[in-house]
Amino acid sequence: MTTVSDRPVEAPADVAPAIPVAENLERVLVSDVPRRINGLRIDDVMSFIGSSVASLAFVWIVYEHVLLFSGVLGFMLCWWATFLAFYVGVSLISNPLPQVVDRLVSAVVLTGTLVVAGAVLWTLVYIAWQGLPALRHLNFYTDDMAGVSPTASLRHGGVRHAVVGTGVEVGIATAIALPLGLGTAVYLTEVGGKLADVVRTVVEAMTALPDILAGLFIYTLLILELGVERNGLCAGLALAVTMVPTIARSAEVVLRVVPSGLREASLALGASKWQSVWRVVLPTSKAGLATSLILGIARVAGETAPLLIVSGASTFTNSSPLKDPMNSLPLFIYAGVRSGETLSIQRAYGAATLLLVLVGVLFVFTRFLARDKSGSR
Repeated sequence: MTTVSDRPVEAPADVAPAIPVAENLERVLVSDVPRRINGLRIDDVMSFIGSSVASLAFVWIVYEHVLLFSGVLGFMLCWWATFLAFYVGVSLISNPLPQVVDRLVSAVVLTGTLVVAGAVLWTLVYIAWQGLPALRHLNFYTDDMAGVSPTASLRHGGVRHAVVGTGVEVGIATAIALPLGLGTAVYLTEVGGKLADVVRTVVEAMTALPDILAGLFIYTLLILELGVERNGLCAGLALAVTMVPTIARSAEVVLRVVPSGLREASLALGASKWQSVWRVVLPTSKAGLATSLILGIARVAGETAPLLIVSGASTFTNSSPLKDPMNSLPLFIYAGVRSGETLSIQRAYGAATLLLVLVGVLFVFTRFLARDKSGSR
């Protein structure tokens, strides 16, 4: 009978000892830990700050003292290019190439965002600061310029007539452009047909149409041909011509984002095409449609060229769009800056600040009404 010896069998000399299972598993887990791709590490923050400071000092010495150059724009461009070079060099010290490329792209996007945000913020602050002398007076909001000369003190006169005129004209334009623009967007996305491409081409062409042509169209049609006097209605119609393609184009993009599965589910439940659009498509995209409306209002609220032709200008408050000229905030700003008088320019900057505030408040209010209330139930 063959017996097995109790003596352990020795492995050959050329065979490496087996790695214990636990140790092998630990090595695999350590080597396969994924790199975190979101969030900031201390290395990211310090590399960004250090590169910014070092590049600023380097460019300041070379640009201002060695090369003897001058100019803020050139200095900022050189600083930005040097910062990117320094940031890439610092990142290469302790990071692989794919991560360095990711950092470089992130830095370019971040600096571009900061430049745009800084330009917008600087513009807002500058306009508000220039208009602050006029904004501090209560009569600026409650009085008009009837009987007030451009050189009068800021304690006299105001922009009430311009605010009322802007509200009336933009209200008329919105009442006309909103159903037309929204109907056009619904036709392009939900109905279609042979004329859809033609309508889309016309809408895109009208989006790039110079605004003054809308004023010339209303001026020729109503004022010259039909003998209508210059009033707020003509101004509202001119603004509506400008506003319709903006709402139609942006609303079309919003409606195309709505998932087709919602439309199919509605039709499968027995709803008609119109019921699906009215009860499913439009409520689903109401937040985006509100943004489209705000884009249209924001565009026409600051238009000056059409109003110069069709609305006329006045210094008194006129709330009737059917008779007498009607002033507006853009016309008031244009006339104030063009006058060359210091006090008129300050009133113009104050009116510009007020216009920005009104558009911002309208944007917040509209988005609040169009918000999704499903999360609060």
